[in-house]
Amino acid sequence: MSSQQHRTSADVPAASPLFTALELGGLTLRNRVSVAPMTRVSAAEDGRATRRMAEYYSAFAAGGFGLVITEGTYTDKAFSQGYRYQPGLTDDTQRDAWSRVVEGVHRHGGRIFAQLMHAGALSQWNPYNGGTRGPSGVKPRGQQMTVYHGSGDYALPEPLSQEEISAAIRGFADAAVLAREAGFDGVEIHGANGYLVDQFLSAGVNLRDDRYGGGIERRVRLMVEVVEAVRAAVGPTFVVGVRISQGKVNDFTYKWSEGEAAAAVVFGTLDSLPVDYIHTTEFEAWQPAFGAGLSLAALAKKYSRKPVLANGGLHAPAQATGMIERGEADFVSLGRGALMHPDWVRRVSEARAIEEFDRGLISPIADLENARRHRERMRAQSRSAVTTP
Repeated sequence: MSSQQHRTSADVPAASPLFTALELGGLTLRNRVSVAPMTRVSAAEDGRATRRMAEYYSAFAAGGFGLVITEGTYTDKAFSQGYRYQPGLTDDTQRDAWSRVVEGVHRHGGRIFAQLMHAGALSQWNPYNGGTRGPSGVKPRGQQMTVYHGSGDYALPEPLSQEEISAAIRGFADAAVLAREAGFDGVEIHGANGYLVDQFLSAGVNLRDDRYGGGIERRVRLMVEVVEAVRAAVGPTFVVGVRISQGKVNDFTYKWSEGEAAAAVVFGTLDSLPVDYIHTTEFEAWQPAFGAGLSLAALAKKYSRKPVLANGGLHAPAQATGMIERGEADFVSLGRGALMHPDWVRRVSEARAIEEFDRGLISPIADLENARRHRERMRAQSRSAVTTP
């Protein structure tokens, strides 16, 4: 583990905007710090959330986070599942398992959204159907993710038929209803990181010549139809957000070929849709999206009037505060910072040290059991160092 630390007392003023409340779609968040969605491959084989997952999520709320967004949760029993031991929201059994997770977060005063995810062509485990589906027959770049039990090349997907697209859209809507029934405070549609909705947005991946393909104005159609279906299913008062990125889990450096013109279309379209917030994610949230100019979060603010949640390298308190103070975002989400310190909010508010991220928490497998064993080893080594003369 790195010995480098960020001292919060120097970085964050006592009246930091991080610790002010935020109104979001009828909800009040107690502060502006959220837990980002992070794949943990720790569900039961049949997609049920486990007791360990309930403890994991409730720890963030106990540590002061105002909002917790779950890991990507698959939405149907056709082609949406991406990873072995990924949780789902496809039936009453999975819904009821999630309700225990929700209860734990609420018990500690936090809010929790379910992230709804269809893996599309990036699926590396699916017990329901053989093969994968994507917008086009384009083999994904890179290799499957070993930290999520994958190995080797991605499969060559078959292009989704119109019937399969309609089924995928229904899956998002049905999963959102199950999330509401489980007690979640909202849902986030995963339109980022190379998964299905993002595949349709991406030139070079979406080669369709029907109404879902062509220029960026047409490639946003699936996103539009998913949002509209989800909103129609859950009604006007349930929070609905959308996550957007350029980079993908299998292509970190991907950029929209149309540059800022794509941002104008994507965020302008979201502005016109019944969503309550936009969640942008980049490797470092404050960096220009296209080599110079505005960050992706700032572009979302420029082209929409929706609240913006910024993600990417914001575990340093000064960086998180800066995004809000500069008007680039309304609130922030943490991944590595939250994994390292489930009590990050309390630590920062009390001016305690924030340690650099320890990659042993997610390697060789990014599941909760690996993290538990790693923390025990670190504690044992620390005790040994203290007692050794």
